[in-house]
Amino acid sequence: MTATAQNRFPTHSVYVVHGEGKTARWTRIGAAWPNRDGEGFSIDLVANANGGRVVMRRNKPREEQRALL
Repeated sequence: MTATAQNRFPTHSVYVVHGEGKTARWTRIGAAWPNRDGEGFSIDLVANANGGRVVMRRNKPREEQRALL
C-alpha cells in the first residue's frame, strides 16, 4: 500500500537545508505519513538531498491539504 493510500494527506514535509541560521535555504523535497503501527514514517521524495541536511517538519493544518506532491 502506498503512503497516500494510508492517509489522505501527509502529516509532515521533508526539506533539504543548505546553510545555517537566517541565511539557510530550505527546499521542499517530499512528504511523510506516519505508519499505521506508529513506529515510523513512509517518506515520498521527489528529489534527492545532494549535500545539506534533511529535515522533516510537521505540517500545519492548512499545509496538510496542500502538501501532496
